This record gives sequence, C-alpha cells and structure tokens, in this order.
Amino acid sequence: MRLAWIEVRDFRSYSEAALEVEPGLTVVVGSNGEGKTNLLEAMYYLCALESPRVRNDLPLVRSGASSAFLRGELEAGGGRFLIEVEVRASGQNRVLINRSPVRRKRDLRRHARAVFSGPDDLHVVSGEPDERRRFMDEAARGLWPLKEGVPAAYERALRQRNRLLKDWEGGPAPQGLDAWDAELVARGSELTALRRSAVQAVAEPAAREFGRLSGDRLVVGYAPSVEGEPVEAAFGARLAERRPEELIRRTTLVGPHRDDLALFVQGLAARGFASHGEAWGAAVSLRLALAGAVRAVAGESPLTFLDDPFSALDPERRVRLAAGLGDRGQTLMAVPDEAQVPAGARVWYVKGGSVGTS
Repeated sequence: MRLAWIEVRDFRSYSEAALEVEPGLTVVVGSNGEGKTNLLEAMYYLCALESPRVRNDLPLVRSGASSAFLRGELEAGGGRFLIEVEVRASGQNRVLINRSPVRRKRDLRRHARAVFSGPDDLHVVSGEPDERRRFMDEAARGLWPLKEGVPAAYERALRQRNRLLKDWEGGPAPQGLDAWDAELVARGSELTALRRSAVQAVAEPAAREFGRLSGDRLVVGYAPSVEGEPVEAAFGARLAERRPEELIRRTTLVGPHRDDLALFVQGLAARGFASHGEAWGAAVSLRLALAGAVRAVAGESPLTFLDDPFSALDPERRVRLAAGLGDRGQTLMAVPDEAQVPAGARVWYVKGGSVGTS
C-alpha cells in the first residue's frame, strides 16, 4: 500500500502544498510549530477520514477558509484510487473515490489502511480506561473496517437504556427495560468478541516490538467487563444480578463501556508503575504492532505515520527503533531536527507551512 502523491489546501497551517511521496521511509524535519505534524495529519486524514488529534473537523480548516481540501492517489490491493476530500468547517464533508461519492467511511477505509502514532498515545498506557477502550476500537476498525459500526451500535443501545434508567420514577422496573437488556446483551456481546479478537491480534507483536526496543517484557491482555462463556449468557446474568443497584444509581453498570486493556511492563501494571520512557515505548510498540497486525490481515503494509517517536527515548532505544523502520512499507515520520533522521531516509523540510527537500 502506498500513497503516490498528495495535494493539500487550507488544511491547518497549509495554504497550499503538493508532494510526491516515495516508497519506504520519509522523514519530515521542522522545529516545533512549523507544521510537520499537520502534514502527517493531512496524509492520515486522506486515508482514514478522521484526525488522530481532534474529535471534530473545525480545527482542521485554516483560519479564514470555509473548507480544507485534500487530494491524492493511493496504490492498494493491485488498484489505484484517486481520493478527494473536502473538509468543511460546518456541515457534512464531501468524499470522492475515483470521482464517485463515498457515503460511508468504511467504503474508503477498506482500501486505505493507515496507522498513526503520536504523543497522545501515551494516554493509552498511562491514562484513563476510556483511552484504552478507544485504542481497542481503533485497532478493530483498522483490522476489520467493515465492522466499524459495532461500537456505535453498542453506544446507541447503552444511551437508550441509560435514559430509561435515568427517567425511572420508582416502583416497578421501567417498562421496556427487558427489551433494552436484550439489545444491550446482543450489541455488547458482539463488541466484546470484536475487542477480544483485536487485542489477540496485537498482543504478541506488541510484546515483540517492545522487546526489540527496550529488551524488556510487555504483556497485553483484554480485561472485559463481562467474563464467562458464552458471553451472551454471562452478560444477561450479570445484568440481572446488578439490576437493583442500577435502579438505585440510574445507570448501566455492566458492559463493554467498562472494559479495559491490561498492560504490564516487567510484570507491573504500566499505568502507575511504568517510567515515562517505558510508557512511551509501550505506546509506540502498540501502534507498530497494530501496523503489523493490519499487514497480516490485509496482505500488505498500511501507511504508517510516526509523530516525534524518539522524543522520550534514550539514545540506545532511538537507535533500535530507527533500525527497525526500513522494512515496514511506506512510513512517514516527523522529527524536530536532522540529528534524528535515520540513515538512508528521504527528508522533507517544513517551515512556516511550506515543504521542501532542501
């Protein structure tokens, strides 16, 4: 899988840029605030139709413009895809593949596979459980794009059930609660199975990546809210068991919205015990493992974006990480200075929203 070229207009700090992208490793060099991360974000957005940094598109449109425009050509699965995206400050975005409208993100994502690693990934290791749940769902979507609606279906059922509990005024259980129990169990069991498969796909490669990077041991496991087989029966039993407490607290206490991703470094929980460097290494290893798992599923390497991956690593670990970047397919990495450019990499220089090769 390869991005052949990209054109950017009115995206973040870029008024206009056009670049041909070579295979292998390309490194974007620039001081803080010059736009190197914005460039990686633009290329990732072209493939994923979402930003890895913000939850809505408004910040992506350059100040003073009504829309941002991204256009590029992707080679994937033996085919070539012209992708054109209008990112609107308000209203629905417009996406075309080979001049035909795209109505569902998964229609693009099943062709364009991309993985983004950035500083915010540190929250996956050291932050709250919702960050780790988000990573599991991102991993599942990257591996199986056609199943990307599974988390949203569960969230809809959860919201409806919680609304019913919140509006309850006492007395018998709310009318319709049994029906929403059944819906929650069905959608939640599907999400549990999907997350379990995603974690299984990245656990072993993440351990290998972390071992190669640091020489230490990383253990990755799925910690579901509902244990037991079959999941549907266990889920239903747990809901019935906790219904009295749920009626008191007016919220759903059982389900994948309470899942977690278990991460252990050297036998200790990464959250709370890992050093900053260990947590950073674990975060990078998880994303590199996801890229490897996508390659195993899709049959070709995804586009891999690494934003400032060396910043919290000591010199020895920087060398180890750099040495393993040459055989990962098309990889684009942002660093603040030339001293961090791996040998043999192509270099783009970014300054003030402009990109050059010298």
